[in-house]
Amino acid sequence: MKNMRASRLLSLLLLLQTRGRMTAPELAAELEVSVRTVYRDVEALSAAGVPVYADRGPAGGYQLLDGYRTRLNGLTAEEASGLFLAGLPGPAAELGLAEVAAAAELKLLAALPPEPRSHASRMRERFLLDVPGWYRSGDDVPHLSEVAEAVWDRRPLHMTYRRWGQQEVDRVIHPYGLVLKGGSWYLVAAPPGGSPRTYRVARILTLETLPGSFSPPDGFDLGAFWRQYAREFRERMYTAEVVIRLAPGRGDLLAYTMGSDVVGAALAAAGEPDPEGWLTLTLPVESLTHARWLLLRMGADVEVLEPAELRTMMAEAVAELAKLYG
Repeated sequence: MKNMRASRLLSLLLLLQTRGRMTAPELAAELEVSVRTVYRDVEALSAAGVPVYADRGPAGGYQLLDGYRTRLNGLTAEEASGLFLAGLPGPAAELGLAEVAAAAELKLLAALPPEPRSHASRMRERFLLDVPGWYRSGDDVPHLSEVAEAVWDRRPLHMTYRRWGQQEVDRVIHPYGLVLKGGSWYLVAAPPGGSPRTYRVARILTLETLPGSFSPPDGFDLGAFWRQYAREFRERMYTAEVVIRLAPGRGDLLAYTMGSDVVGAALAAAGEPDPEGWLTLTLPVESLTHARWLLLRMGADVEVLEPAELRTMMAEAVAELAKLYG
């Protein structure tokens, strides 16, 4: 219990140090405690000699005395290891921050006590995060650094962008944030006065930083937007359903072919195998054409049952293959 409170007091101190003035309800929400607990914790910090004081009034809150900084000696070995494991050299280099990240790591190591420092060093020696998937490299993103600067400085951008289907469009946008997903960089941005949407940074053909600045809408949260976008993207992506028979022991291959989330849910909902061990599965798919392409990769380990249109498409493809190979 004492360790838990000590950790919370350190978190409260670091929140005030990094964010400046915060109200008791804001601190309570961040620390997931009651406002009364925040009052007690602030009193404990003051009693320990930390110069934290309260401003009264509607715009008031708790704040540290100007110039006060705490040394970074409260990290546990596990927390220090997590920080070093989270440092991805590839993305940092793409953003033009490789040297800055390396210098920050060196300073952090120097500030850590011996045990967390040793633990963090071993973590970097024994674990590596490689973001892009197999059989593909990350995107070529020549404009990423300029986009990142505009995101940081809240500067509008004028870009020529290649949409899906190779159509090129001109856009003036307000860049809200960058997201790295599966080795690809995505820009969350909006036209002036419009709603945010996503752009793949690798598809930006030309880029110009415009004069002036902008402010994102009140309450905009990049993480919350991306989570909602990802959910809606998955819902839009699957426009049809197919019913198949799957040969015994081929669930892993189907998951590799069509995605582990989709196949895992289908396997969990499947009934008992037939006498030959085959399972009947219902799967969501992007389109029947896309489903045909994926399921042909399974060869004779899959039989399409429904819809009849896809079954016909599979038979026609197999007939063409037989004709090709004689």
